Amino acid sequence: MITDEQWRRLLETRATDPGSVRRAYLARRRRDRLLSDRGTLFLVAADHPARGALGVGADPLAMADRRSLLDRLLTALANPAVDGVLGTPDVIEELLLLDGLHDKVVIGSMNRGGLAGADWEIDDRFTAYDPTAIAACGLDGGKMLLRLVDSDPGTVPTLESCAAAVSALAERGLMAMVEPLPYERDADGLLVLRKDAAALARAGSVAAGLGVTSAYTWLKLPASPDEVLDATTLPALVLGGVPSARPEDDLASWGRSLRHPTVRGLVIGRALLYPPDGDVAGAVEAAAEVLRAARDTTPTEVSA
Repeated sequence: MITDEQWRRLLETRATDPGSVRRAYLARRRRDRLLSDRGTLFLVAADHPARGALGVGADPLAMADRRSLLDRLLTALANPAVDGVLGTPDVIEELLLLDGLHDKVVIGSMNRGGLAGADWEIDDRFTAYDPTAIAACGLDGGKMLLRLVDSDPGTVPTLESCAAAVSALAERGLMAMVEPLPYERDADGLLVLRKDAAALARAGSVAAGLGVTSAYTWLKLPASPDEVLDATTLPALVLGGVPSARPEDDLASWGRSLRHPTVRGLVIGRALLYPPDGDVAGAVEAAAEVLRAARDTTPTEVSA
């Protein structure tokens, strides 16, 4: 979707007119609410590169090609079922300069300092947006990643920082999207996501209690069994996670969780932006259809 001329102008603007970024933030037409008319929220995520997570499948540099990433994002955002995007300042600002975020929900990603594979990965510092900037830029909320590793003291400062961010966003009346993920280290010291219901429910419960109020807190959770989702009244969004080799399995997993009453929608990144067949528009539409099907209800007929 990005023409050579648009790409040339973007690069020229980046080099010669830094003030254009601020003007683009101010000029963005904002939606008046987070949820769609159907009461759902469908976001595409593009905050992986800022944490050094560039690989998708067998390609370790899939997300390193910025023009390709932006083109895929614009393709996804062109689907009217997609409500908006979640990203770090660089990605959000490029989409703004490409005029791609009018009337869309924009969530700023905040803590990206826990670089993928780094020794300090769990000490996930806030190195991108902060609550003040999110409000000043007219964004609709902030997202934070909270990886919980009981054996790693790096969890503690991340917990404290997330609590402060939740409070600061709530003070400004903005969504705080918390992504709590329980991890453990395997015998080789590598981080492994715990997928059992007990660990996921515990992580969600910890995240729900962060900050001075939970009024503006949303949870971003893996596709989970009901006992995990039953652990909170907070609105939840299903995350895509690492794409599987079979997109149909991902869709089925998301669909099961989307039927839970606390779940309001999807936040999907690599699984939609880099599908195995390369058809981004098709992958996005398939996810949109799963969301529509999960939220549709059939009226119960009452016989006399």
